[in-house]
Amino acid sequence: MTGPWKNVTFAAALMLALSGAQAAEPVKVGSKIDTEGSLLGNIILQVLENHGVKTVNKIQLGTTSVVRGAITAGELDIYPEYTGNGAFFFKKEKSPVWKNAQQGYDTVKTLDAQQNHLVWLTPAPANNTWTIAVRKDVAQQGKLATLADLSRYLKEGGQFKLAASAEFIERADALPAFEKAYGFKLEQPQLLSLAGGDTAVTLRAAAQQTSGVNAAMAYGTDGPVAALGLVTLGDPKAVQPIYAPAPVVREAVLKAYPHMGDWLKPVFSALDEKTLQQLNASIAVDGLDARKVAGDWLRQKGLLNTEQ
Repeated sequence: MTGPWKNVTFAAALMLALSGAQAAEPVKVGSKIDTEGSLLGNIILQVLENHGVKTVNKIQLGTTSVVRGAITAGELDIYPEYTGNGAFFFKKEKSPVWKNAQQGYDTVKTLDAQQNHLVWLTPAPANNTWTIAVRKDVAQQGKLATLADLSRYLKEGGQFKLAASAEFIERADALPAFEKAYGFKLEQPQLLSLAGGDTAVTLRAAAQQTSGVNAAMAYGTDGPVAALGLVTLGDPKAVQPIYAPAPVVREAVLKAYPHMGDWLKPVFSALDEKTLQQLNASIAVDGLDARKVAGDWLRQKGLLNTEQ
């Protein structure tokens, strides 16, 4: 073939080749720098690899602001984020939607799609927010499962001493918010204020009964909770914002891999609070490699091909 048709055919072939190359670009998987970030990032990475997607590992890239900046700039393609952070991303901290799991998810999903072309996939049925953890023996004896149970237990004269940071004790949206909502008040002898905000320290104080402590400030999916023989108390009145983890992916990448949401849905749906606590503990307490912990769990749940 000669003349202009030859050029048209060549141009079409070139475009096809370029589009094929673009579709084959590796997906850049990131996460925050903490233990759970490493776990969830590795879970996402291995699920994508299991479906033949080439990846670039940017797990534990940095803090929330660093990772968020990277995905909005296109330097990351997918990472795990928490629904409650939408309050800060979009300056809507006073909105009540963040205290309802579905409303918070729907709100951040809509705003991120409109403003940043980011898609929130199926969230985990877990909440990584401020809570109170108690020793398992205390929970069993006092029949404590929620903060409402704690209020009843305290009014009955139950023994209780909480290890927490000064911030948790003093901030209006932390312990005082729990006290107001559930109708109890911890007096000074019932509090042990520890420097900093590291829940590993408060949880260990409760586990070791330091200075008579039998409860601790915690986060909902803290790994050491289960490992140290503690249980977290539920917050049925949704005093705290709900921080449900979910994969967030760039719209263009999801269009290139339209089944990505289907691949990750059963995975994140299986990550409830107890599961996350146990997996986080394997990394933070037992010192196991996050990639191994993620892979072992995925295979155990039948979410990876066994040969992977």
